[in-house]
Amino acid sequence: MIAKFVHVIFGLSLFFNAAIFIPQAIKILKKKNAKGLSLFTFIGFNIMQLFAVWHGYFVHDYILMSGFFLSFITCGVVTLLILRYG
Repeated sequence: MIAKFVHVIFGLSLFFNAAIFIPQAIKILKKKNAKGLSLFTFIGFNIMQLFAVWHGYFVHDYILMSGFFLSFITCGVVTLLILRYG
């Protein structure tokens, strides 16, 4: 019972992890400015997320893989916007 609860919360937390990058992307798009954001930080996030996706794939943890893939996409959008407007 507890393990199932933790499993569900873990999956939701990965979804929310991906969602936290969306407001940042919206802010950059509205202001057309990425001032104060570190390109190196977001590239670092992307690298960590990519390795987490690979890890999830190799250990057959598809919830982990999917959650970090969503984060990789949303963080990647922010990274691209920093490159564009930074």
